[in-house]
Amino acid sequence: MHGTSATGYRHLRERTLCQDAYAYEETASGLVLAVADGAGSAPDSREGARQAVRLAMEAFLPTVTAWERLPDARARKEQLTEAFRDVRAEFLRWCQGPPGRYATTLTVVVLARGWLGQLSIGDGLVLVRAETGAGGNAGAGGSGGAGTATSYHLLPRAHTGSEYANETVFVGSPSALAHLRVDCVRDEGIEGVLLSTDGLTHALLRRAPAGPPLPHDAFLGHLFDRLARPDYDPAEEERRLKDFLGSDQITRVTGDDKTLLWAIRT
Repeated sequence: MHGTSATGYRHLRERTLCQDAYAYEETASGLVLAVADGAGSAPDSREGARQAVRLAMEAFLPTVTAWERLPDARARKEQLTEAFRDVRAEFLRWCQGPPGRYATTLTVVVLARGWLGQLSIGDGLVLVRAETGAGGNAGAGGSGGAGTATSYHLLPRAHTGSEYANETVFVGSPSALAHLRVDCVRDEGIEGVLLSTDGLTHALLRRAPAGPPLPHDAFLGHLFDRLARPDYDPAEEERRLKDFLGSDQITRVTGDDKTLLWAIRT
């Protein structure tokens, strides 16, 4: 697993701290990963984002069980939704007043044997790396074992339901539960997952001639393949990422804070 955040140039120019946050925990059964993006217009959104991912670790860890423990997709989704209800209730208590000053998105992934759960409020991204089997659509990230190929998939994103395209719903928003996105993916072939705040949308996704955007296989392949190397060095990977996230290539297309959190089965 590896996670990193970088302050966007707008915040650097304004001398404000990064308002993104991330957290992850591993258990004997699997993983919980979470990223949060504090709203730039909210004065204490940095603290809100950090609190949201802390609460997510507490609420979602009990859901990390092998598929055979609860082999029902609807029941799994209800379990994830209830965990978010707990997060939101604790978040509102923690705010001790109007939650707008702590406004933050939240994206959570639960990964255990046989399945993956996704829950998001706001505009975070979740992409999975999976083995497709012989003859599948291989991504640029290379191939798995003999007779397998690797592909990348963007999971469905939460929507605001608003008439304003750039309006985001936050954890503390009155309409949060109505606009929550919850998915349960039953797939033995999932070998990696990546979460990101929306500041890296242009790096992770590419425009398709028709239909929704597609994963940028080359970039994702490099990330996952480096993480899977036997000589993986966290400090060296952090240096590479900081250089990339602060490069002209990225700052030309976004001034937002940027967070990546990803894990691969080795």
